[in-house]
Amino acid sequence: MINRDAVIVRPKQPYINWASQLDNSNVTPDQNDEPTIYLIPEYTDNSSAWTILEQIYNSIFDAELQAWHTETSDWPANRTFEMFRDWFDVVFISEILDLGSAPILDDTTNHPID
Repeated sequence: MINRDAVIVRPKQPYINWASQLDNSNVTPDQNDEPTIYLIPEYTDNSSAWTILEQIYNSIFDAELQAWHTETSDWPANRTFEMFRDWFDVVFISEILDLGSAPILDDTTNHPID
């Protein structure tokens, strides 16, 4: 077990609408079969999980927007936590088990994560 919990976010219709208007791709929510899992600080209950998410949601929002479209000037302005909750379904995962035997590496540096 590691000292992190996780959150999975899946785009909802407002995100799909934003993404589709950028390139007329007509993407649908079910096309995101492989959502990103974000490790977050440990939480004690659902309430504290939401508190943690409210503190870090902007990083997740940015990553999700970046995954679709890298031109930040086309991203929605004034992104709020309420908007984040409107744009994404959220699932909290409170138990993370590392079953790998190799060290966890930072993909950008290929160095072990301390």
